[in-house]
Amino acid sequence: MSDFGVVKIMGEETDVNMHVPVPPHREGGTAFPSPHDIPAGHHTKPSIDCAGEETRDLAYGLLRVLNDDDEAVGEWNPELTPDELRTALEHMVRIRAYDDRMMMMQRQGRLSFYMKCLGEEAVSVGAAMAMENRDIVVPSYRQQGLLFVRGRSLVDMISHCITNSNDNVKGRQMPVHYSWKEGNFVSISSPVGTQFPQAVGAAMAFAYRGEDSIACTWLGEGTSAQGDFHYGLNFASVYQAPCVLVVVNNQWAISTHRNLAHGGPSFAARGIPYNVASIRVDGQDLLAVYAAHKWATERARAGHGPTLLEMYTYRGDSHSSSDDPSIYRPGDGYENWPLGDPVDRLKAHLVKMGEWDDARHEALQAQCKDEIIAAYKEAETHGTLKDGPFPPVTTLFEDVYEEEPWHLLEQRGQVGI
Repeated sequence: MSDFGVVKIMGEETDVNMHVPVPPHREGGTAFPSPHDIPAGHHTKPSIDCAGEETRDLAYGLLRVLNDDDEAVGEWNPELTPDELRTALEHMVRIRAYDDRMMMMQRQGRLSFYMKCLGEEAVSVGAAMAMENRDIVVPSYRQQGLLFVRGRSLVDMISHCITNSNDNVKGRQMPVHYSWKEGNFVSISSPVGTQFPQAVGAAMAFAYRGEDSIACTWLGEGTSAQGDFHYGLNFASVYQAPCVLVVVNNQWAISTHRNLAHGGPSFAARGIPYNVASIRVDGQDLLAVYAAHKWATERARAGHGPTLLEMYTYRGDSHSSSDDPSIYRPGDGYENWPLGDPVDRLKAHLVKMGEWDDARHEALQAQCKDEIIAAYKEAETHGTLKDGPFPPVTTLFEDVYEEEPWHLLEQRGQVGI
């Protein structure tokens, strides 16, 4: 959709001769735009050594494995076992329970900030399951699932969020900006976009050293309007870096619709001019997410270069605990999202296979909720945001330089230490 004519500048309506993208709305009966009508199993699966330009149909289409009858179909079906599917479902249910509990605690003032990933659980879980733990991940926020799949302690994750003495980054990052060196999980960065060129650099280092590890990185569709996206994509293309670059298109940045982030038909299509293999993926379909990442990681590990993936999904909740989405988007968007909910779709697939049922699902939800409550209570034994114990002022000057420079020594003197 587009709009020519009247726009608001400094609160005043002004006539302009300029294209101003506007978001689509469901209110009043307007439907979501394509590519939701592309059927599951539509796309063929190219070889991992194909040229980037050969993936054009995948970049402009939509890779789906689960059809409307909850069956896995087509060449991209990864044929995961029932146990693997149940494990994926368990991770996703646990993430949702974790998010709900942490947002509740934030509203009670027990942590300062939080970001949920409602609707995007499959995006991270499918990716993590398709990679090796030795592969480095450079995420944006809303990729909690990477930590869950790689076995990060719930207590340690919560300790970071409430900034207690057990926080492995010692309060030097915002809540939900996790960092975990042992899990090859690079610290999330608030200046969004920086992770793309950083991940490409890590991948180039792997290739230079002759290692078979790869790098994977994520950013939101709003962030893809920044130069960092193109810097990373260009370096990955030129040096054929063994990496997977992911744009999570959840339709909304903190206050703007995806239409303000690009003028083309898809974010994945941006990779084609760089001759980078590019695929747009149904982000609500765990099997499609897994299959795309598996193909991309195998391609990178075999020395055939990078892949750009667009995860076509929907942010089901606010951008963060400090955001009010009712100001800028329809309130019923997620409930009416044509591609559905990732947890519901994977559950329905397992039920269709005869490998799951409502009673087991309810038991799993209760189990995950109890685990999160217990982990939160244990985390608070290491201190709370409100009552401490708080680290001494001296820690402000630690863990940055091996030898403190003159200006830090001067600042120490100013605070009397």
